[in-house]
Amino acid sequence: MRDWPWYGYVLIAIIIFGIFFLFHFRPKNEELKELRVERIKVEKDVVRLREKKDQLDIIEEELKLMSTTLNELEAIMPQKEEIDVILRQIQQLANDTRLNITKFVPKGEIAKDFYAEKPISIEITGNYHNLGIFFDRLSNFSRLFNIEDFSITSLRVQSEASTISAKLTAKTYISPEAQPGQEESGKNTGEEKK
Repeated sequence: MRDWPWYGYVLIAIIIFGIFFLFHFRPKNEELKELRVERIKVEKDVVRLREKKDQLDIIEEELKLMSTTLNELEAIMPQKEEIDVILRQIQQLANDTRLNITKFVPKGEIAKDFYAEKPISIEITGNYHNLGIFFDRLSNFSRLFNIEDFSITSLRVQSEASTISAKLTAKTYISPEAQPGQEESGKNTGEEKK
């Protein structure tokens, strides 16, 4: 080997490098290609997951906003068990505005799709100014009320505190939550039919 010309050494070096390339670098190159493909796939997954996270953040914000809106609406529409308290508050509101309630008749609930109406027939006497104050305070009440069938007539015998008589129907709205006993009885009847 010592007597070989210089190109012989170069040829042996090329052969050794070729063998080394075939058995070491080429498999590593294939591994590298697979890793690149896997990296691209993972990067696409990361982009897709970031988009989903952004969508999830938007949905969570909307959910918080809707929860706040729901809480506000629940404050406006009482549950059935709260209706007695509200009726007493209306009576107190009329007394505070120096109106005399001559008739206060809560009527039965009128069921609708997502709520129930609770009409209250009211007849009151007092003066026009106090009636205006009563309606103003009723409009600022924490619960939702509609005034229907409203009429005012002057009294035949008037005094300084009492000049008019008003008839109206005040409607409040109730959130119809099923009572626990009602849910259980509904389940029992469903089981009996089977």
